Parts: sequence; C-alpha cells; structure tokens
Amino acid sequence: MAGYQSVNPNHEGDQHLIAAAHHILKLLGAIRNLSDDTRKLLADLDIHLSIMTGNTINNGGEAIEVEKRLKCAERMVLRWQANQSMIWDTGPGEVSEFLGAIDEVQTLIDSFSGVSVNENGRVRELLYRANNIVQVAMLRLQEELIHILVHHKLYFEPEYVSFHSCRADVIYDESFVSLEDESVEASQRVSNTGSVSGEYIVDLIHPQVVPDLKAIANAMIAANYDQEFCAAFIGARQDALNEYFFVILELEKFSIDDVLKMKWSTLSSEIKKWNWAMKIIIRVYLASEKQLCNKILGGFDTVCSLCFVEIAKATFLCLLNFGEAVAMGSTQPEKLFCLLDMYEVLDDLLLEIDSLLFEEAGSYIRIEFHELLRKLGHSARQAFQELQKAIAADSSMKPLPRGGIHPLTRYVMNYIKTLTIYDDTLNLLFEDQNTEDTHSIVESETEQDISPITFCPLACHLRSITSALECSLVVKSRLYREDSLRHIFLMNNIHYVVQKIKGSDLRIFFGDEWIRKHIGKFQQHATSYQRATWCSVLSFLRDDGHCSNSVLKTSYKERCREFTNAFEDVYKIQIQWCITDPQLKEDLRISTSLKVIHAYRTFIGRNRISDKHIKYTVDDLEKLLLDFFEGTWRTLRNSRRR
Repeated sequence: MAGYQSVNPNHEGDQHLIAAAHHILKLLGAIRNLSDDTRKLLADLDIHLSIMTGNTINNGGEAIEVEKRLKCAERMVLRWQANQSMIWDTGPGEVSEFLGAIDEVQTLIDSFSGVSVNENGRVRELLYRANNIVQVAMLRLQEELIHILVHHKLYFEPEYVSFHSCRADVIYDESFVSLEDESVEASQRVSNTGSVSGEYIVDLIHPQVVPDLKAIANAMIAANYDQEFCAAFIGARQDALNEYFFVILELEKFSIDDVLKMKWSTLSSEIKKWNWAMKIIIRVYLASEKQLCNKILGGFDTVCSLCFVEIAKATFLCLLNFGEAVAMGSTQPEKLFCLLDMYEVLDDLLLEIDSLLFEEAGSYIRIEFHELLRKLGHSARQAFQELQKAIAADSSMKPLPRGGIHPLTRYVMNYIKTLTIYDDTLNLLFEDQNTEDTHSIVESETEQDISPITFCPLACHLRSITSALECSLVVKSRLYREDSLRHIFLMNNIHYVVQKIKGSDLRIFFGDEWIRKHIGKFQQHATSYQRATWCSVLSFLRDDGHCSNSVLKTSYKERCREFTNAFEDVYKIQIQWCITDPQLKEDLRISTSLKVIHAYRTFIGRNRISDKHIKYTVDDLEKLLLDFFEGTWRTLRNSRRR
C-alpha cells in the first residue's frame, strides 16, 4: 500500500469518484474465484479509501476491520515477548506468521499515509498502536538476526589456503655475518610466490539460513529500520571476523610504537604472519564476506556497501597500520627481503582490493592500501641503497685469518643472489632512477649476444654493489703484512664472487664479459702470489755463471741448503693459509709445483749435487707442496734424509 497516492477529497467531485471506487471494490470482492492475495489487496485498498474519506471515524465497517486486523497482528507479535524460544528455531510456520503480522501492520501504516492525524483522533490512535507493534517486532527481529548470525557462523581452517608468506624466507642478521651458502640456497629452493589461481570463496554462514537472514533484512529495511539492521548485522559479523583474526589466525594487534620497538627477529616473524594473513583475510575471508553481504542485501546497494565496509574496516586498518609501521621503521639492508615480500603481497592483492572496495564507502581504505604499497616500495629502495653504503662503511680493521672468504663477501653475494627472486619487482622500483651506463661492461660483445636483462636497472645496481665490494676487499687486503697472503685473500674472494655469479641466475644480470674480466682478475692475483712467494725462494736455484768450479760446487751445496731452509719457512706459514675452493686450490698447487719442481729438478740434475747434500728429493718436495693452503698447522714431515 506504500505505493498508493494520497488524495484529500475536499471537492464534491472527488468524493463521488471515491464512492464509485468503493462500489467497484465491493463488486470485485463478490467474485468467487479470487485468490486470497487478491482479496487482501482489494480489502487493503478499500480500507485506504475509507481512511481518506473519514469513514473510519464515522462508525464505518472499515474502521472495525482495521482495528480487528491490527489486534490480530499485535497479538501475533506480542506473544513472542515473553517467549524465550527463538522464532526461527521453531519452524517455518511460526516464521511465516510473524513476518506476515509485520507485513500486515506495515500495510495498515502505509494506508494512513497522507491522512492528517491532527484532525483525525481515531487515525492517530491506530497509527500509534501500529508503530508500537512495529517497534516491538523490529527489536525481536534484531535478536533473531544476531542469534542466527552467531549460531550458524562457519570458519575455514587457515591450511585451506596454501599461501607462503615469504618468497625466500631468508633472514639476515643486523650486522654483516658469515652465512652458510647451503642454508641460503636451501631456503631459496622452497621459495614460492604465493600466487593463487581462481577464487577462494567459502561459506561464512550456513547456506540454509541465508534466506532467513534475507527475509529479516527485507522486513527491517521495508519498515525503515535499516540503521537498526545494520548495527546488529555489522556487530555480529565484526565479532566473527575478530574471532577469526585473533583466535583462528592467532594474530595480535600491535600499535605503531609496538612495531617500531620490536627486535628484528620478532619483527621478521610477525611480518611473515602478516603476509600470510593479508592473503587469507582479503582474498578468502573478506571476499566471502562480500558475497554473503550481496546474498543477504542484494537489491539494497547502499546498505550492502555500508555493511561490508564497516565489517571489514577495523581489520583492514589493523593490517594497514602494521604495514605502515614497518615502512616507517629503519631501512637496514637485512630488512629488504621482508619489505619486498610485503610489497609483492600488496601488489598481488591490488585487483582484489579494488574489486572489494570499488564503492565510494570503501574509497578511503582503498586509497590507504595504495598509499601503503607506495611507502613500502620507497622503503625497499632505501634498504637496497643502504647495502652499498654499509659495504663501504664496513670498518673491520683486523685481517681475516688465513686469507679465506671474508664474511662480508659471503653476505653480499648471498644477499644479491637472493635478490634475483625479486627481479621484476626491483626493476619496477628502480625503473625511474638514473643508472650508470652499462654498455661499457659488454663493449667487446656484439649486441645480439647480450641478454636485455644485462641492461635492466637491477643488473646495473647489482654490478654497482659488487664493485663496492671489490673496493672494500682491496682495502681489507692491505691489512695483511705479507704481499703473498694479500694476493691469496683477493684471489679467494674474487673467485668466490665469480663462482656465485656463474652458478646462479646472477649470470644473466652480469653478462659473460663481466665474468671473463673477473676470472682474469683472480688469475692475475694467483700469478702475483707466485711471484711474491717463490721468486726469492727460487733465486737460490739460479746459476750465477761467474764463479770457479770449486767455488761453484761449494756454492751449489750452500744454495741447495738455503733453498731448503727458505722452502721450509714458506711451508710452515702457507700450510696455514686457506683456499676454500677445492679446484682453485688444486690449480694453484699444480701451477706452483710446475715452477718449483722444475727449477729444483733442473738445479740438482745440472749441478750433480750428491744425495747426501739433499734434504728433500723431488718426490718429497712434490708431496710437501700438496700440504699448502689447507688452513691448518702441521709439523713438517721428515724427509728420507737428515
């Protein structure tokens, strides 16, 4: 009846017209085969016309009919006031009667539309009673709504979705420390982008009660109790989401200050949980919540949008605040991987966010989401740039014992090796930054032989980092007093860098020309080591050519003894030096052996030195050279002669 247009019949012609309408309605009502719904519609229209003409006050039969119907509906509604049972638990018959009573009262209220209650006391009395009945009924519907939402909610286990929070799960300490290659590589082997295909929509409310919730929504919104409906619906669904967030996912609510004060180990763990929770909450839970709202409130677009945004808002803001705090915090290099993980999670969820919150009601959350993505990207760039600064600023002033691989070298190479997992994201973050000319590194190659990746922004930054590492290693090599050990140190570390690049995805970022150039560098250090170590030792085996035969023979014996002493001195020191790569160690031993053994064999053979003057045979010397670069001290092995 709400669609009827009210008419105030002040003119005689209007009254005649309404009287004619009354007559027609009576004739139509006399038809036998009318349906119950049609008869009710005709009766409602007749009552409406009677109210308009004041017949209800003038003791017309319509007044009695209105009051009779109102009392019947009132009785149906009020009988549930003292009843502790829930209407929707008793069966469909009781539900239908209760909703029918509400509809009946609402129809009667709509019939009073346009009538001046100030001029018609009877109408005012009936309208007052009808509104009271509706209010009582709405309070009951709120209770029923909350009861259904609470007792029929469903949860899905987090394991339902196999998201991985971090792609590499690599956690770096707050200072440069030695990282085991195996642990980093193992963690990379289990990397996962966490991407999913298809939609993960689940039932958050038992499907069989959704029609009941929709019926309650329709009744309350039709009675202009949409605010009361929203308050009850939003409150119940917020409680369900909070329970899932805090109990099922076992997440905590942190303030920005809490996050900024967290230890790195705790923060990195919370970031992993955050990445995982973002995907679960947005892609699964809230997507399902949005569908539930659409099923219940479809047709009430504004109410539907408002309810969903209010349900999701607190959780959204809790998650966004955590991300905001992380972005605000320090940007040490070890934080980069977590920042990139967070950035990629948000970037991966952009389409879902824009779809879930496309209406105006959710625009501010959508804007905050995009803003957090921007801030995380900025923090990630800063953390990346901090690595190069940290390499240059590394102030360790003690030489690494035995000339092995410096912890800084391991740290940096494992770090940049892991960065290749994020190549697309990092290229995106660096695409607007000015980078150095990269063509110089491949000047000897033709363009068609070069991968485009070699010229991408990330490739340029990676080469810049290794360049900073090389400069730092040169500085650290000067801490060694022995020139030979300085070259061993640089050879070890540059070889390590090259092998890391050759054996991983880094190769396409650096290019083959860069690799060839740096192979030449560590080989040059190997040559420089041999020159610095063995030139003085082998000088005892060079022929002078200016002495008499008797003097030469004495000189040869003495020179052989001096060579032996010099060799033993080198042996005692250099067996403690370390070459970690087995092949590099073997290659240097062989090349050294070729020089030393050849010179020793030639000297002994050419000068016919007696065995009694030789402490080490050629075979002895060869065996002793095999002990070099093991990194451990040992007693010099006895020769076959003393």
